[in-house]
Amino acid sequence: MKKIVRVGISGRPEWGVVEGDEIVHLPEGPFDVDPRRGNVLGNLGDLSLLAPVAPSKVICVGRNYVAHAAEHGAEVPSKPLLFSKPPSAVIGPGAAIELPGESDRVEHEGELAVVVGARCRRVSAADAWSAVLGVSCANDVTARDLQRRDKQWTRAKGFDTFCPVGPWVVAGIDAGFVADLGVRCTVNGELRQRGRTSEMVFSPAFLVSYISQVMTLEPGDVILTGTPAGVGPLNPGDTVTVEIEGVGSITNPVVDEPCSSP
Repeated sequence: MKKIVRVGISGRPEWGVVEGDEIVHLPEGPFDVDPRRGNVLGNLGDLSLLAPVAPSKVICVGRNYVAHAAEHGAEVPSKPLLFSKPPSAVIGPGAAIELPGESDRVEHEGELAVVVGARCRRVSAADAWSAVLGVSCANDVTARDLQRRDKQWTRAKGFDTFCPVGPWVVAGIDAGFVADLGVRCTVNGELRQRGRTSEMVFSPAFLVSYISQVMTLEPGDVILTGTPAGVGPLNPGDTVTVEIEGVGSITNPVVDEPCSSP
């Protein structure tokens, strides 16, 4: 098991792996079977962590927990319900979630994120995990009022900053590792969401396979696997944390979107 990170060095992102208290450079990135290690970039506590992903796409799964579907009065789908977020929505630990003026109700959705490690197309469920680099924590931030008004989810899910991912990707794991992990989301220290990955309707490996029947998955692509019950509002000044047992936690402040210059 290893922790893959991206850090800002001299104004540019660099890949690294956490070794003790240090981050060791991965000059070509983490996607080779045995990626080449470079020099030590610095101490983990001294470097600014970026989102540990740079995806070509973010594919998300709706209503993958029965209790979450129930809290919205929705049926659990017979097959995974897919939607997407743009890569421009991705932010890392500590970066601010910006509340857009177009919405009066933005909510958190804590989720397990699966990060693709190898290009795959129409992979079987039995072989799907071999195409996975690892897992991370994510927040599928959603403008709930726009989701209900639009009757489809692109705008509500796609604002800049609406996809925090981090703090790292836990790699070198098998499918069993994610079978029963605790998922928690707190706002200002108050517990809002609590569930377990064992409560998913469709397992992470099945989701990788299912999505690959539709589109080619590329190294670095991110799959958000659904959220437990308990989603709720975010307001300016809040601090929201998503924690996955055995993986880590990502914390982000919440602010109003800055006014753009005329």
